[in-house]
Amino acid sequence: MSETSSTAAPPQRPLGLAVRRGLAGRCPRCGEGRLFRAYLKVNDACPACGEDFTPQRADDAPAYITILIVGHFVVAGVVAAEDLWPDSPVLVDAFVWAAVAAALSMALLPRVKGALIGYQWAVRMHGFGDPEREQA
Repeated sequence: MSETSSTAAPPQRPLGLAVRRGLAGRCPRCGEGRLFRAYLKVNDACPACGEDFTPQRADDAPAYITILIVGHFVVAGVVAAEDLWPDSPVLVDAFVWAAVAAALSMALLPRVKGALIGYQWAVRMHGFGDPEREQA
């Protein structure tokens, strides 16, 4: 009897919901507690449901994904602006687009990190699916 229960697959976790909750900066499990205690500092556990966030390993992935997203928008904006205002001063363009890139990066980075943590939780990566952690 214990053999059957130990080999049973754990219940599925809602991937889309967990990613959306992480994107909003909320706990991927309950959606109530805050995921971050500071700009990019992840709480050790959810203040609402107690889900342990220490297994998360976002590392550099959020920065790479953010750069990929922001780069596409900024490059498209630079090309469009060059077509619309071909005689604009280069220095003004450089300052404007650098500011846009910085603002977009700062706004997207915690959201992308939260979504990645939600993904890791949903697919039980890096210890999020450890049965000993879940029973505690």
